[in-house]
Order: sequence, then C-alpha cells, then structure tokens
Amino acid sequence: MRSPAQDNTRVNRGIRAREVRVIGADGQQLGIMSTRDALAVAEENELDLVEVAPNANPPVCRLMDYGKYLYEKQKRERESRKAQKQIEIKEVRLRPKTDEHDIQVVLTKIRKFAKEGAKVRVRIRFRGREIYHPEVAQELMERVATEMSEIVTVESRPMLDGRSMVMLLSPV
Repeated sequence: MRSPAQDNTRVNRGIRAREVRVIGADGQQLGIMSTRDALAVAEENELDLVEVAPNANPPVCRLMDYGKYLYEKQKRERESRKAQKQIEIKEVRLRPKTDEHDIQVVLTKIRKFAKEGAKVRVRIRFRGREIYHPEVAQELMERVATEMSEIVTVESRPMLDGRSMVMLLSPV
C-alpha cells in the first residue's frame, strides 16, 4: 500500500524522462545520462533511482535506498509529532454567590493549572434571576484576574456567553 508522500515521487522504472542528471549516493554528480544507463548504474550499486527534482531540465535523480529513505522520513515525522506540545484548556466554574473559601480553592486550582502550562477558562454560571446582575460576576472575574496577575495574563476579557460569563487566562 502506497502512502500519499510516495505517490508523487517517481522511482526506478516510473521515471519518464529520456535523460536525467544523476547524483550518486555520496552526493557526487555523475552527470547527465540516459534513464536506461542511470537505472543500470543504480542496479549495479544495488540502489534505487529516485527523481528528486522532476521540474528541472533534465530532471535530477539520486541514487539511494528508497525504502530506507521512506523509513527515515516517517521516523522524523513521528518524532516531530511527539515533540509538539498540545495546549490544554482547563476550566474552573464559579457562581455569583460563591463563598470566600471556595473562591480561594478555585484560585489554588488556577495556580496549579498555570504552573502546568495549561490555559484556564473561568466560567461563572448564572441560575434563575442571577443573570439580571452581571456586575456581581464581573467584579468576581476582575478579582480573580488581579489576584492571579503575577502568574497568568488575561487572554480574553470577561464576556457573557448565554447563561454564563467566560474569561480565558493563559500562563505568563
């Protein structure tokens, strides 16, 4: 089964040009020769003839072990995916009437999440008639932002989103 990266690279008998510029396995230029002669040189060295620059005139081909090349390429791609760090968004929820101790617990959680490198979404949910007093939630959000200002920055200001107010914090 061929991978998409393999489909657009011509190898050995798949090369259509009459003449090709050949580069040896060590990077040495072997010159311009017919495709048949280049294939013969490749078979003699037990390597593949791989078209590396199909738009050049004549096309440039390289002598290499194509299977090993594909394996190394896949290995590099896996390593680069492994090196990427996914940014996590953690969420803490409050209510406009949240008690002081519970707010302190939430602030501790925000500190922990920020130290781990995660972004933190602070959500204040309104129930019933609490929605008519968004200034209470706004004050609570401002308090959280000021108390956490040394370890997080406010990425998005507090805004109403349906029956809740949301603010996004990112680590410094």
